Amino acid sequence: MPPRQRLTPADRRAQLLAVGAQLFSAHPYEKVLMEDVAAQAGVSRALLYRHFPSKRDLFAAIYQQAADQLLAKSRFDPADSLIEQLVEGMDAHLDYFIANRNTILAGNRVLAGDPLIQTIIANELDIIRARLLSVLPLADDTAREAVSQVLKSWLVFVRVLVVDWLTSETCTRTQLRDVCIGAILGAIRPLLSTDPTLE
Repeated sequence: MPPRQRLTPADRRAQLLAVGAQLFSAHPYEKVLMEDVAAQAGVSRALLYRHFPSKRDLFAAIYQQAADQLLAKSRFDPADSLIEQLVEGMDAHLDYFIANRNTILAGNRVLAGDPLIQTIIANELDIIRARLLSVLPLADDTAREAVSQVLKSWLVFVRVLVVDWLTSETCTRTQLRDVCIGAILGAIRPLLSTDPTLE
């Protein structure tokens, strides 16, 4: 066990999240033990449990932090074409998902029925949908509502497809990204005031 350092509560929480993120990324959820997190962080189990009452609570905090980081990387810039924005957003997400395969699989498979994890995922998808809606060329509120419904379904499609791909890579990363982008462009093209592929 590394020597214990005195940290502020916020710094200690950040340290525990970093250690937990590293372990959940490197190992399947069921193989990560709270004792291992405490040992690697150089703290007692009691201190770890003061910050995170359970492994699920620690994982949820890590998952929320990851969602926040991904959202920060997935800014949509109206100066870029829609296709450029979709490529940048998909690339940021795929890079994270590949680097953190075990974490993503835990959140979407092992803890798929957990209400807290599902709320984090749903909130992230809602924010991405709102951002996409803000940069799309929509003719009116009716088109906006229709596109919003399509985007919601597409985001679920992408999530399921990528999680399946993480368990069995049946195509290349680039092909996966292009399938996802092609699906949304094909689905929303009839609803937009201009064709996004002509930008």
